[in-house]
Amino acid sequence: MDKIYGQFDIETIEKLAEIVSSKNLSEITLSNGDNSITVKGQKVQVVQSVQAQAVPQVNAPAPSVSENKTADTISGNIVKSPIVGTFYAAPSPDKPAFVKVGDTVKKGDVIMIIESMKLMNEIQSDFDGIVEKILVSDGQAVEYDQPIMIIK
Repeated sequence: MDKIYGQFDIETIEKLAEIVSSKNLSEITLSNGDNSITVKGQKVQVVQSVQAQAVPQVNAPAPSVSENKTADTISGNIVKSPIVGTFYAAPSPDKPAFVKVGDTVKKGDVIMIIESMKLMNEIQSDFDGIVEKILVSDGQAVEYDQPIMIIK
């Protein structure tokens, strides 16, 4: 008989661990009423290497500049990823991007898609303004709370 932890059996916990591992997630949480379980994985190395490649595109001379230091020097409203997933600038490869640098956006406008676990999540702007900078490239893996774009 499987051991029970709260309301979650070992099989459920193992499946969550498999999902975290196979999808390269940093963590996943399952809730059932008052009970919840979080399975944490390792920091995704692929994301780190993609971010390191993106630094020179932003014209930063040293790839060792940390995200926090960069965020401190940025002015404007920073749009952050609400979930772990893959950033897409357009609804499909043959369609134009939702927004590009210089576009005016209003609160509620769809500005990107973050794909997570095969679901396409349309992300809306929380700000009115002009897109000043897009900090990630199309198809790039993003972490929760990672800066994606700047709107002034």
